Amino acid sequence: MMRVIILAAGEGKRLHPLTENRPKHMIPIAGKPIIHQLIDAFKTNGIHKFSIVVGYLKENIIQYLSDGKQFGIEIEYVFQNKLHGTADALAQIENKIEETRFLVCYGDIYVSSDAIRDVIKSYDDHSFDAAVTVVPTKDQKQYGIVKIENGYVKKIVEKPKVAFPNSFANAGIYLFERNIFKEIRKTKKSPRGELELTDSITNLKKSGSKIKSISIDSKSWIDIGFPWNLLDANKRALLNLQPNIDGVIDDNSTINGALHTGLATKILPGARIEGPVYLGDGSLIGPNCYIRPYTSIGRNVKIGNGCEIKNSIILDETKIPHLSYFGDSIVGERCNFGAGTITGNLRLDKKTVKMKIENKYFDSARKKLGIVVGDDVETGINVNFMPGITIGSGSNIGPGVNVSKNIPPNVKLVLKQNIHTTKMMIQTRRKGVTNGRNR
Repeated sequence: MMRVIILAAGEGKRLHPLTENRPKHMIPIAGKPIIHQLIDAFKTNGIHKFSIVVGYLKENIIQYLSDGKQFGIEIEYVFQNKLHGTADALAQIENKIEETRFLVCYGDIYVSSDAIRDVIKSYDDHSFDAAVTVVPTKDQKQYGIVKIENGYVKKIVEKPKVAFPNSFANAGIYLFERNIFKEIRKTKKSPRGELELTDSITNLKKSGSKIKSISIDSKSWIDIGFPWNLLDANKRALLNLQPNIDGVIDDNSTINGALHTGLATKILPGARIEGPVYLGDGSLIGPNCYIRPYTSIGRNVKIGNGCEIKNSIILDETKIPHLSYFGDSIVGERCNFGAGTITGNLRLDKKTVKMKIENKYFDSARKKLGIVVGDDVETGINVNFMPGITIGSGSNIGPGVNVSKNIPPNVKLVLKQNIHTTKMMIQTRRKGVTNGRNR
């Protein structure tokens, strides 16, 4: 039986503050964590045996997936206690499996079941020793780039400074035989101090192995390395989500497009929902709300009167009580926003939004991008957020603040005002005197 090894040990620092309390693989898109979406894509193609390499906050993944029986699969866990890179992560599995041929997949990608089907077709083809899945890309600086010759891998370069013609991005899905472990042992640390699986594949190539390239449609794959990639993946997953209606929907609400609602969901009078939209169990959509396409709302979330939510991901138990706007944003668990909270998602000069991540600015290539909020954040009334900023978990923002830069976790931000009072001149009238005339 075919086995898939999912590498899910990394932290995902570029996805802070969302990864302050969870590994990146557990961030939900369309109501399911990334890793669950990935497992579903393999399961749809008849694969039921998984080994998952876990590390950073591993308990989150293990508690959610357990042994996999509730999802109709088998899961074994392998621990990478020190995060020394993807090659080191795969090395932890060598003595844990018996298979001579197996699939390996990065745990922080979104990929469709159709793309997985194209990979599996090559599983029983023994005319090659390994395979690397690739996708066409115009942005070569963000990915490991694979140079291909006659359908086989010629070279892999991590984030090249000079573009290669006719090259593809490494999609992070591989087919290996056991000789990959020998090449991992020969792999040296990269400039960033890690053992890179791509370097091990280069060693495999140098040893004379034939490495096939398997091309998949770029529309079926998303690498989730930055916060805005989550919005792309959420959109793609929602487009593939089957509509489902549970709970109570008031007759005076309006539903257009695909809607998936969980148990005990309530949609109150005057609400307007334009799908595709996902609403988790126990969520409440208040009167006169407007929920726009590509929005995912988690369990027990409350969206109050007169709110507008557009192309956003709202995690479990968050409250956006009333008269607020959230656009192109991602919000963590258990947040509570005061009335009139507004997220800006478009620069005044209409340029693409940049986000400061690990003290460096990255261009999202999006003209519309809101905010990224960690868990347990609270705001007072009338707080405004500028586009492309992050709010760390546990922070508290007082009323009336205009937030224009990243806020670290566990801080309190208040607005200081100089308030001046002056005596008002009150004009009095004598009784019986009007406009200077006696009456």
